[in-house]
Amino acid sequence: MTLTVETAIKWLHFVNEEIQANKEYLTDLDQAIGDGDHGLNMARGFQEVSLKLNTANYNDLASLFKDVGMTLLSKVGGASGPLYGTAFMRLSMALKDKSKATQSEFSEGLQAALNGLKMRGKAQLGDKTMIDVWEPVVEFLKNHEQVTGKQLADLAKEKMEATKDIEAKKGRAAYLGKRSIGHLDPGAVSSYLLFSSLSRTFSEGEI
Repeated sequence: MTLTVETAIKWLHFVNEEIQANKEYLTDLDQAIGDGDHGLNMARGFQEVSLKLNTANYNDLASLFKDVGMTLLSKVGGASGPLYGTAFMRLSMALKDKSKATQSEFSEGLQAALNGLKMRGKAQLGDKTMIDVWEPVVEFLKNHEQVTGKQLADLAKEKMEATKDIEAKKGRAAYLGKRSIGHLDPGAVSSYLLFSSLSRTFSEGEI
């Protein structure tokens, strides 16, 4: 697996497609246990990302992911903007000056992104947040040399669905206590869409 600028751009366009298609679903999930703005905020942010990718030219992965991070930080409101923006900024820094990245390098970049998410959101595995998808996916990519798109998507989906049975410990959902059980975490769902889009890029033979 090698991630190039071209394939990274395709991945991000796929993310935008998935976010737009699931905008109302993400909103419904967030209305149940959060502020109700996750779907609209994510849709606005990734639409801006997709538009920018159509007009800008990038020589390396770092400049691409930095642009994505800055766009999300400036265009996405609520908690998700700073979190996703931080993730892509950390990914950018980890891939400095690289026009392409091996699976090992990309996995280390995702680890840096995960570390940024944990620091920014002060969340850990089991808190019913996006970390519950990110951490197992990153660990899987780091520990397996050969990864198929189906393996990646299946794992992300499994971990996303598991948030339904967790009591929230972070964010507005934490105020609900045990009443948050039975609801999917919206950030975990949007993270699943991020990684399922990466899986789609794998499956189409683009990486």
